[in-house]
Amino acid sequence: MTDTEVVVVGGGSTGCGVARDLAMRGVDVTLVERGKLTDGTTGRMHGLLHSGARYAVSDQSSARECIRENRVLREIAGHCVEETGGLFVKRPEDSEEYFRRKLAACRECSIPAEVRSGAEIRAEEPYLADDVEKAIAVPDGAVDPFRLCVANAVAAENHGARIETHAEVTDVLVEDGAVVGVEVRHASGSGPKVHGRAGETETIRADHVVNATGAWAGEVGAMAGVDVAVRPSKGVMTIMNVRQVDTVINRCRPKGDADIVVPHETTAILGTTDEEVDDPDDYPEERWEVDLVIDELAELVPELAAARTVRSFWGVRPLYEPPETATDDPTDITRDFFLLDHAERDDRPGLTTIVGGKFTTYRLMAERVTDRVCDLLGVDAACETAEVPLPGSENPAALDAQMERYGLRSPVARRSRQRLGSRADDVLDTDAPNPVVCECEAVTRAEVRDALSDAGTDLNAVRIRTRASMGNCQGAFCAHRLAAELHPDHDDATVRTALDDLYAERWKGERHALWGTQLSQGALRHFLHATTLNRDRDPVGVAGGGRADAASNAESDAGDDLDLDAFDHGPPDGELREGRAEVTDGDP
Repeated sequence: MTDTEVVVVGGGSTGCGVARDLAMRGVDVTLVERGKLTDGTTGRMHGLLHSGARYAVSDQSSARECIRENRVLREIAGHCVEETGGLFVKRPEDSEEYFRRKLAACRECSIPAEVRSGAEIRAEEPYLADDVEKAIAVPDGAVDPFRLCVANAVAAENHGARIETHAEVTDVLVEDGAVVGVEVRHASGSGPKVHGRAGETETIRADHVVNATGAWAGEVGAMAGVDVAVRPSKGVMTIMNVRQVDTVINRCRPKGDADIVVPHETTAILGTTDEEVDDPDDYPEERWEVDLVIDELAELVPELAAARTVRSFWGVRPLYEPPETATDDPTDITRDFFLLDHAERDDRPGLTTIVGGKFTTYRLMAERVTDRVCDLLGVDAACETAEVPLPGSENPAALDAQMERYGLRSPVARRSRQRLGSRADDVLDTDAPNPVVCECEAVTRAEVRDALSDAGTDLNAVRIRTRASMGNCQGAFCAHRLAAELHPDHDDATVRTALDDLYAERWKGERHALWGTQLSQGALRHFLHATTLNRDRDPVGVAGGGRADAASNAESDAGDDLDLDAFDHGPPDGELREGRAEVTDGDP
């Protein structure tokens, strides 16, 4: 049995932000997350750093929060933010009256906004459609949610917090009507198990529990006997093989699906849809949603119609509104956040839930929760998270001084510098060979080994820290190299399991994008691994030249579960879509 002052449930941006804020105020805090960090909504968003302009007409309170936090994150997390700028573009069929309303509303919310002509914006973004008439320029940006979340977790640990991944809450402990802790089950999968052993159950008693599980807040609340009426809403994001634009492109029209392109690292992310679902873990991922975002956004950026789609993924928004509101359309639900004090609301002391909101406002959400918890615990300490830089952003000037030292004129070194921020000196200063492990994202061995020091054997955790395997080849030429870095510290079975987990995660998102040249790329990747690494579990000898036994062949289901019908038959519905689903004899 373990005692701590506060347990934070949920390892997304808000949970890690709460853990950081509490730890910085001197509170003993333990964070538990059922998967890896960013396993839920945080790891499945389009990477937009909101200026607030998106909500300026419909939700001005949220818009004002966004522009304030946008400025804060640029200061405290500069190594996680790319200052792309944003454009709300108008086509001939789009409303002139709405364009004027958007411009006025931005200015009412103190969001810098200026009108740019079609000729001006096409000079900077030549792939924009010729019939785009004009645009409103706003300070949107692109943010790396993985890097930012991990930086918050590291900051929390640096102030004494315990961060426990692969630890699922199986029960919320209630005694005499009050919440007094949680029970967690440590997973048997890969990843760090510093405090708990795989398969064991641990009881963590605490003075207070913070439910920061987003779309899953209702499930955790039910364990404590309270109702948290979250309305999960799914949205699809589709990743293109290159950046067709370097500025965030928004369609200037009222709410709707498929209206944003976000340049992110080496790719462009298209989004999104908004459809309410019953279960945040179990919902249909449908091909029409992918087609929709490409078709609609190709009206703004025609190049997208012929571009290669690398993968698609779905995220679930943790939408919440007071029960008496009963809004029918999820797009009408406010994007504001709500702090639920269950002592006041449900006569269940010891539990606070934070739900709703947006990634851009995670720090503010964490501050509000921490203020409340500290008040309950009698802790008199001010919030400093808006002023203290996150690990990696402490000294931007020092990054510039490192350029010559590490040859940062080269693309590989420049990418390393951007990812590591002010930690570049500590990570890259090595006498050991430092080859590139992932060519697509220019990730070096030093970065991989640095990530492994925190990630244990979880190669997907290495992925979110470094972007290794997230490029055009989706791990075809680097997944096995990442796994090789686990040797000789881990045995063969552990290394193979870690590789299986990474490979399966890459396949999960790619299976929605199997048409045209991406179909060829996916087939190449699978059969390279099948033939060179025996990933299809062909029963050949693995020791001493004999045949592999049944247990060895069943060691992992990553290869066995692959549905290769798509390679043979194309799209599931049998329809050939121009520019995407059509696979001709001339395709490579």
